[in-house]
Amino acid sequence: MTNENRRYPRIPVRCRVLITHDSFGELMVQTRDISDGGIFIVTDPQEMPPVGTQVRGQVQGMLMDAPIVDMLIVRVEPGGLGLKFV
Repeated sequence: MTNENRRYPRIPVRCRVLITHDSFGELMVQTRDISDGGIFIVTDPQEMPPVGTQVRGQVQGMLMDAPIVDMLIVRVEPGGLGLKFV
């Protein structure tokens, strides 16, 4: 999918997100960008489960606890993963 075909525009945002899944427990990652539809996280893809796996995430470092959201791994690149909000 090219940038012209994206449903939601990507905004470059760097924040820490705690990702959790039974296969690896907890992993603190950094975002590369965010949109209304999902986020891209910077991480070693080999540490993560395959495309189609649902994980949970929570933005860290806010004054109040951010909500925990369910996300689906939809894209894998050498530098990280694309996650879609579900």
